Amino acid sequence: MVVYKNSPNSRGISRLSGPSRNSFVRSAFLLPISVFAIMGFTSCKKTAEPVVLSFTSWRTDDIDGMNRINARFTATHPNITINFKPKDDAQYEAITNAALLNGTAEDIIFLWSYDKGRKLYDDGYLTDLTNVIPNLSSFSQIPLKAWSKTGITYAVPSVGVTHGIYYNKAMFSKYQIQEPVTWSEFIAACDKLKLAGETVLSVGAADNTWVLNYVIFCGLGANFYGGERARQGLMNGTMHLTDANFLDAFKMVNSLVKYMPSNYKTMGYDSSKILFATGKAAMFIGGSWEITVLQNLGASSSQIGWFAPPVKNAGDKLQYCFQLDAGIALNKRCKHSKEALEYIKWVSGSEYANAIMRELPGFFSYTPGASTIENPLAQKMFNAAATADLTIRLMDEKFNSTSPTGDDLMNSAIQKMILDEYTPESAAAFVQSGLK
Repeated sequence: MVVYKNSPNSRGISRLSGPSRNSFVRSAFLLPISVFAIMGFTSCKKTAEPVVLSFTSWRTDDIDGMNRINARFTATHPNITINFKPKDDAQYEAITNAALLNGTAEDIIFLWSYDKGRKLYDDGYLTDLTNVIPNLSSFSQIPLKAWSKTGITYAVPSVGVTHGIYYNKAMFSKYQIQEPVTWSEFIAACDKLKLAGETVLSVGAADNTWVLNYVIFCGLGANFYGGERARQGLMNGTMHLTDANFLDAFKMVNSLVKYMPSNYKTMGYDSSKILFATGKAAMFIGGSWEITVLQNLGASSSQIGWFAPPVKNAGDKLQYCFQLDAGIALNKRCKHSKEALEYIKWVSGSEYANAIMRELPGFFSYTPGASTIENPLAQKMFNAAATADLTIRLMDEKFNSTSPTGDDLMNSAIQKMILDEYTPESAAAFVQSGLK
């Protein structure tokens, strides 16, 4: 049994238990959310010398939050300091891979799920954590699969994230717009805002090609291409990106161009967040991880709302991209392996899980147990999973194991489509021809 407490301002689920028609929901996301109780690994023998462990991530926005989280570990491990050293998200893969190759990588590594993370283990860079992670058998199998291979687990299944649309409450109220549920309702809202002279969608195409792929194509497009069923079909070869259902998703993304800012071709990711957070755009298509980012830019949950990706047709079941986002791995070359293993045990437990969900709302822990979600936007995002069919990003499993990766192909194709260099059909054909 898992019981969730809800904030007064959020739409809640009071209880989730027993068999579910959607085993993906049950086993991957709704049961594993982390326990709220403060417990876990809170003792460690003092070392003779102070030790500093470095921790890298693609989350440069999370420095303050992670420092507060790691201070909890340091409080009970006073001789171990965690130096959180994130890299720019666009450069993280290249920097991390190069550092592992030349032996200069950080001790603790925020690790991609499936293919990209597995390659680093296969190349001999990561420590086998199978006998390190406490209560490993209690973790659900779907997140375990994302960071395991042939019975070996090489990262702590840490957090998942999801995708949807943030909106400016004042602007929606001014134009009497309700949260859209269907695509036709969403387009009607966009048209109404555009006719009134408002900037509708704070989306650009300059340096954020992964956003176009991960957040818009996979986040919104799952309702068009068919979610998990279609993802499995693409992997087993019974479906292709040139099929009508996937073409619908490419066309959907392309249809959004007319609602983007006039300078969308040169607008970058950071600029798009600022434009929305400062109240100058009606909507921002984003990830759950951006709750804190938008709040830090001045957009509190009293000013912004959120709704799930609109379904294609009335009555359709939400196909919800709930991404297996990050595991936590240990560099095999770590010079302080004893202390690092203490930290790995700690991030496997409830104290870390509780802290990350409190300090960085929009990250949902896979640590087994129950939890309280305090942020109303995060609660609403999590609630949407209860009645949805869940899937993950399209290229993560199987298609990111080769070069160029499936994501490389998708990022390029969708950007070129947005910039009017490809049609939806040619974009789909380009990616399909490159998949191996």
